[in-house]
Amino acid sequence: MNRITERFKQLATRREPAFIPFITAGDPSLDMTARIVLELEKAGADVIELGVPFSDPVADGVVNQEAAQRALKTGVTLHDIVARVKLLRRQTQIPVVLFTYFNPVLAYGLESFARDADDAAVDGVLCVDLPPEEAGEYKRLLDAREIATIFLAAPTSSPERINLIAANSTGFLYYVSRTGVTGERSDVETSVEEMVARIKAKTTTPVAVGFGISTPEQAAEVGRYADGVIVGSAIVRLIGQWGDSPDTPARVAAFAKTLADAAKGKSG
Repeated sequence: MNRITERFKQLATRREPAFIPFITAGDPSLDMTARIVLELEKAGADVIELGVPFSDPVADGVVNQEAAQRALKTGVTLHDIVARVKLLRRQTQIPVVLFTYFNPVLAYGLESFARDADDAAVDGVLCVDLPPEEAGEYKRLLDAREIATIFLAAPTSSPERINLIAANSTGFLYYVSRTGVTGERSDVETSVEEMVARIKAKTTTPVAVGFGISTPEQAAEVGRYADGVIVGSAIVRLIGQWGDSPDTPARVAAFAKTLADAAKGKSG
C-alpha cells in the first residue's frame, strides 16, 4: 500500500486529520532540508511536501517564490531532490510528496522521473500546473508504480470538474482554500467547510486543505472537517529568516508542533 494511503487510513481510525507541512527543497541547502524533514516528523508531521524550486512559480506567493529563488541559486535540481529523498529513506519512512510544476518533470523525462521517483521511494507527486485532462501519460506512468497523483480543486471548480479531479486524485485531493497564490492569511474562507463536504461526498480519497493556513487557530478550524491540514508559507518564511543556523530545524519543528497539535485537537 502506498505510504500516503496507509497513513491516512491509520489517522482515520483515530479520527485525526493529517498534518502536512510544506518546505522548499534546497532552501537554504539540501542538507538542511533533510534535517528539517526529520525534525518535522518528530513534531507530528504525517506527510511531508517538498517543493521543487522553479524559476516561474505562478501559483506561489512571495514567500515561496523567494525560497525557490534561494534554492535555485544553490543549483538544486529535481534530480538532486529525488536523490536526497532516496538518502532520507535510510532514516525515515514518512510519506513524501513532491510539489512541483510540470516543466521540471518534463525536462527530466516522464519515464525517467517515474522510474527514479519509485526507486527513491517518493510517495506522491503534485504538479500544480498540470490539469487531469492533460495528465494521461504522466498519470499512467505514476499509477503503474503506485505513486500517488495529487490534483488541485479550487473554490471556482465546477461540480463536473470536481468529479474529474476526484476521479484522478490518489493519495489525497488537495483543496485550495481560496483563489490566488500561496501565502499566509488572517482567516479561513467561510466557504471552505461546505466545499470540503461537497468534495468528500464524491470521493473516498482524503481531502486536504491548503493555501493560507498559517496559525494554530486556523489549523484547528480546518482540522475539524478536512482529512488533512497543509501549512507552507508560514513555515517557509521562518526557514528564510533563520537560514543555515544550526538550530533552524529545532526552531521550525517547535512552530510546526503547535500547528500539528492544534490540527489534531491537542492544543491548549
